[in-house]
Amino acid sequence: MSANTPATNTTNNTVCWADIPVLDLDRAIRFYSTVLGAKVAKESGPGFQFGLLPHSQNNASGCLCQTADNRPSEQGPLVYLSVEGRLDDAIKAARTSGGRIIQDKHPIGPHGHRAVIVDTEGNRVALHSHQA
Repeated sequence: MSANTPATNTTNNTVCWADIPVLDLDRAIRFYSTVLGAKVAKESGPGFQFGLLPHSQNNASGCLCQTADNRPSEQGPLVYLSVEGRLDDAIKAARTSGGRIIQDKHPIGPHGHRAVIVDTEGNRVALHSHQA
């Protein structure tokens, strides 16, 4: 977790936070706001800015962060972002907002469906929904 990670009550989640590296914070905020169908809030503190992903008070979440030591990549951990009930719309939004689809919507057994995309920054990310 980065130094700007807010404290949340995520003791029941294995993954409690994700920093998604970006090259252009404003572009990434526009992309993720469109794909997630909810506003990504631009936040700042002394010496840093980040895009806070939408979430409720007590669930796991993450942020878009632009730092010199954290670079976008199509390799490494795969972060799953919930787009519950709107997977097709999220895939379309990713495609029309400058992203690239690596794996179109497909079932992942009893866990629902996912699509794997590359965002505008060069990160591989999974979009997930229990509903098809």
